[in-house]
Amino acid sequence: MSDQAELTPQLERFRAGLYPAVMRGLPREAYLDEAYMRRENERLFARRWVFVAYAHELAKPGDLQPIAVAGQPVLLLRGKDGAIRAFHNVCSHRGAKLVENAACGKRNIVCPYHAWCYDLEGRLTAAPHFGGFRQEAAGFDRATHGLKPIACALFHDWIFVNLDGQAPTFADYAAPLEEAMVGLDFSKLTPVAKIDLGVVKANWKFLMENFIEPYHVPIVHHSTTEQPLDEHYNIVNGLCLGSAVDIARQATNGERANTLAVSSRYLTLFPNFVMGVYAPDQLGVHLNVPLGPGTTQQYRVIYQFAGEPWSETQVAGLRQLWYRVHKEDHAIVERLQAGRQSTATADGGVLSPYWETSLYEFQRLVRDSLE
Repeated sequence: MSDQAELTPQLERFRAGLYPAVMRGLPREAYLDEAYMRRENERLFARRWVFVAYAHELAKPGDLQPIAVAGQPVLLLRGKDGAIRAFHNVCSHRGAKLVENAACGKRNIVCPYHAWCYDLEGRLTAAPHFGGFRQEAAGFDRATHGLKPIACALFHDWIFVNLDGQAPTFADYAAPLEEAMVGLDFSKLTPVAKIDLGVVKANWKFLMENFIEPYHVPIVHHSTTEQPLDEHYNIVNGLCLGSAVDIARQATNGERANTLAVSSRYLTLFPNFVMGVYAPDQLGVHLNVPLGPGTTQQYRVIYQFAGEPWSETQVAGLRQLWYRVHKEDHAIVERLQAGRQSTATADGGVLSPYWETSLYEFQRLVRDSLE
């Protein structure tokens, strides 16, 4: 172990027996059942801050993006004032879904059912013929019938929403991640590529859990990384869970697209924000969108946050590298999903009291949210 000081908290927890030798994972229904996912939507995704989109994809006023959060239709849009807002993506009249597809430069939002019209701040500007042909309805106040807003927060390039509006302040929520990011300067953060990784045949939690723990790295990624297992350590800080590895030698510009043998921080913010930081200048953020108990849509955006701009060749190389890495992970999590069909997994399997404590804490947060 190259850096005993960095590993001390992990070693102390292990030696103190703070985690039992046999820790059970989540039950198999957590990855299979529609009813379990409904509870997640109602009690987890609807009540917490959830990562939903990348701000650079809503670059100009009038840019909008329909998404789904906790199974509900949500609309993200950038207003004339440049602010990004979130609304329930339904008309205040009869509840028709307003927007089906992302669009750029819209001046307003018009319901396809009865042509109710909203501006980019969500205000109702027209309710045609509501009180009769070309007539206003007596006592009807358009100001109180705009789009229903949703709490929305921007963290660098990442958009978060809280459906029920009851979560702690975003600053409090993000504080553990901020602590893990100390020393990183994101003032020059630049998105350079987005990878559509398609639909993964696995529950969203498997993708989160796989990212959080370092135990699998030298086995699953033996062809794409040279990070030794004994150099890794866990990160457990409230809602910020993950791992890290410190390696003295850093990849040169020419090697960047061929190796992950660099100092790295693998950070998550419960429930679904995923960030990988790779010295000296690279960052990646995953967006995992649950489609059902056994399917998840996944995207990755690659960022540069320091140094001279990368060349097109370097960016292309990184796209290929990360596609390979993700497909290695997909093959494993799809095996985990398939394995949950077996009743032998009813007890949740076992977790390492040394390498998988951050994963255990993630699962504890899932349990606590549903209770």
